[in-house]
Amino acid sequence: MWQLKDKMKARIGIITAFAAISVYTAVQAQPVVVRFTEGTVHGFLVLRSGADETIAQGELLQVAYKDRVDSRFILNFKDGSLYDERVSFSQRRVFTMLSYQLIQRGPSFPDTLDVSMDRKTGEYQVRSRSGTDGPEELIAGRLELPPDVYNGMIVTVLRNLERSEHETVQYVTFMPKPKLVELELLPVTDETVLVGDLSKQATQYVLKPQVGSLVHFFGSLMGKLPADFRYHFWILSEGVPAFVRFDGPLYLNGPSWRLELLSPQLSENPDSKVLLQK
Repeated sequence: MWQLKDKMKARIGIITAFAAISVYTAVQAQPVVVRFTEGTVHGFLVLRSGADETIAQGELLQVAYKDRVDSRFILNFKDGSLYDERVSFSQRRVFTMLSYQLIQRGPSFPDTLDVSMDRKTGEYQVRSRSGTDGPEELIAGRLELPPDVYNGMIVTVLRNLERSEHETVQYVTFMPKPKLVELELLPVTDETVLVGDLSKQATQYVLKPQVGSLVHFFGSLMGKLPADFRYHFWILSEGVPAFVRFDGPLYLNGPSWRLELLSPQLSENPDSKVLLQK
């Protein structure tokens, strides 16, 4: 049986782990209105450490169907670790998460996880293991999901906010049983970003969970609460919005990492030049 410290480690999602010790008490928010419909996307990403060292490369694979959008975010770490997050959602006037899955394993993470949940059936399942060699724990059950739950969809939600708009949504965290947590999306400043030689404006958002009164108890018990429960996203705010950057840890008390876009480039090896000349 896990001890309480192990149970309080990160459980789910790129920006949900920091809320794993909070208690949900807030009034349910409204689902986010669709301003820009999602389509087919194949993006390339890089994850860097605080020392600017590349530690993982990733992809965003998204396909739009008539009744849903399937999105998959993958990070392959140099040490062999894997972060694989999948979400299906609908976009009929408002965004609605339909299903979610997260696989997280390897030495870059304190716990091995395989999490899934489905809106239609209400079923969830959590397979977890402390470290890489601890005993596996399986928890399953049913959970009624509110309409504004957005696991795996934070970037989509931020891209659909009006400029300088504040929003509140919900997330499901697992500790290991599921808990609903309210999450504030706060625009804090506009910043200049460079796209080649062009200057563009991006809005920096701070993501802040609404922590309950028990957070101080758990913090003193663990002895290592994060000093700042805030994660940062930059979204290009001119015209059609676009993701620019994410700063923060992927799990509670983890190191702060930076996620950015990569641009594909043609190989400059001699063989490729010969093919271009033919």
